[in-house]
Amino acid sequence: MKHLDEALSQTQADQFGRASAALLTQSAQSLPAGIKDRLHAARMKALSVRKAEKVHIEKPVFAGVMGSFSSGSNGLWDTVGWAAPLVVLVFGLIGIAQWQNDSRITDIAEVDAALLTDDVPPDAYADSGFMAFLKNGPLSDSEDSASDLSPGK
Repeated sequence: MKHLDEALSQTQADQFGRASAALLTQSAQSLPAGIKDRLHAARMKALSVRKAEKVHIEKPVFAGVMGSFSSGSNGLWDTVGWAAPLVVLVFGLIGIAQWQNDSRITDIAEVDAALLTDDVPPDAYADSGFMAFLKNGPLSDSEDSASDLSPGK
């Protein structure tokens, strides 16, 4: 019983099939003609009902001029199959570049509008003293000058 639970290898299954076929062929010779006819009719009926097997057809593959492999059908869809994603990629990259350029122009326009509508003239931003004034803040200078002017000193 232990041997029935184990799975057969491919070669063992082939050997078993061949041995079974040989025994059935030998036994079929001793059957009466009526039984042989009924077995043959049952076999033909079973073969007519069975599903058709899928047949794998190999097409020849040749190397093309560009070094790619093709099966000989250089139709429109073969070309569109690789060209369409390339075209979509190119237009996508152009769209992204255009969007980034528009975004950059919008940001620069906002900065320019803020500079032009501000009370401080644009030349003041180029002055290093004004930048130091902005970093330190106006209160730190006014407190120092107020303490210098106090009469208690």
